Amino acid sequence: MSNQNYIKLFSPEKYLLNAVIIFVITTLFYFFGASLRLIDELSLFWPLNAVLAAVFVRNPFLNRSVYYFVCYSAMVVYDAFTTHWGWQSAIINLSNMVFIIVVARLLLRYSRTQDESNWALNAFNLFYTCLIGSILSSLLGSIGSTGPSSDYRQFLSLFTDWFGEQFSTGVLMMPFLLMATWPQWKTLPDFHISKIYPLLGVIVSVIASVAIGGAGSLAFPLPALIWCAIRYPLPVTALVTLLTGGIEIILLSNSIIAIHPNKPLVVSEMFSARLGIATMAICPLIVSVSVDAINRLIKQTSLRADYDYLTGIYSRSGLYEALKNKAPLMHQPDQKICVMLLDIDYFKRINDNYGHECGDIVLAAFARRLSQTVGNEGLVARLGGEEFVVACSTRSEEEGYAFAEQIRKDIELTAFRYQQQTLFITVSIGLAATSIENQTLLDTFNSQLAQADKYLYLSKRNGRNQTSMASLNECVIKV
Repeated sequence: MSNQNYIKLFSPEKYLLNAVIIFVITTLFYFFGASLRLIDELSLFWPLNAVLAAVFVRNPFLNRSVYYFVCYSAMVVYDAFTTHWGWQSAIINLSNMVFIIVVARLLLRYSRTQDESNWALNAFNLFYTCLIGSILSSLLGSIGSTGPSSDYRQFLSLFTDWFGEQFSTGVLMMPFLLMATWPQWKTLPDFHISKIYPLLGVIVSVIASVAIGGAGSLAFPLPALIWCAIRYPLPVTALVTLLTGGIEIILLSNSIIAIHPNKPLVVSEMFSARLGIATMAICPLIVSVSVDAINRLIKQTSLRADYDYLTGIYSRSGLYEALKNKAPLMHQPDQKICVMLLDIDYFKRINDNYGHECGDIVLAAFARRLSQTVGNEGLVARLGGEEFVVACSTRSEEEGYAFAEQIRKDIELTAFRYQQQTLFITVSIGLAATSIENQTLLDTFNSQLAQADKYLYLSKRNGRNQTSMASLNECVIKV
């Protein structure tokens, strides 16, 4: 996961500032969770643990005993001023630290064995880390709250409620907290009304859950959430899933979504509902991760197919795709399509005298220089070996010839460096130009490429380091 697009509050060198910020964050979210407290130690939501676990995951250098102690101290101090729990506060807040440390450590351990760009997006690992952290945290918290001599049923009721809250909040919040970045406004796609349809589907499905009720109504938003996973980026899907799950839990707790009409919601049903909502939240995330992985694979495959791996310029297939996209710009009535076929002179000698590594470096440097010379005036591609092609539009054959000569002279004057050696190379060019009449741009390019190949052979036969083309009267122009 990249941290480049979010505000960096923490720094490995600023120990005191890190401690102060952690203390403030802990106090702030402790207050928020306490304000949602339902009964004694339990809250409708307890976001503190998920938030701090995400902080420690996104900033691995914070995983030190001193920062854990700062978190724990902030919790105990807050309880000392706001509650009368006494010694129970120490155990309850220790259970919070168990969730934070276990989840953070497990995710960081997993991240060391996985691709950095993918580990935080894996919903399965978030699922089981939150599961383990919630079980351990709830066991310790329930024992500390009820005491060793408490009734078994009281302990079980407290454990299930505690576990349900910790697990559901963790699963809903952690994906978004681990992936959230500040939006890059310059790169945001253009808005279209169809892009809000999945979100409207989520809203309608939640309204239907309220109107229809019953246990099955909790799953109504799932199809719309999967739709969001297909249409929206992964962080947006995580946010929509978080908000949907949170809203459903609030509606359930206030009996607005009625599982049993005319009957109050019992603790066991709330526990089951929380687990169902948390499990449902995993599905759109898995779909979103899969879609993201497919898009990455398609992009990588496209790059490999459209760009030459050594030089970074277009391959033959990439040039064809670029010509399709450039067709409206190059297909002008008063313009001619100009195709230049370039071949580095005596390139085999470079490989024989200096090795293939030198040859690869020269090819890459030649491609960069050629691209700089051509600029926005045309398209540059490598056809294979030391053979390159430039496609552009000009007003006349003479203008195309002058452009080719500019390229040839620029290459001739360029010094290429390899280790301690300075190399100078020359290039032979075959040039063909014509107007587009009844053919497509690609058909015209292919026919002119065949003509340019003939004139490239002519340049090489006549001594190399020159440009050859057919003049208006079908004569051969040579330098």
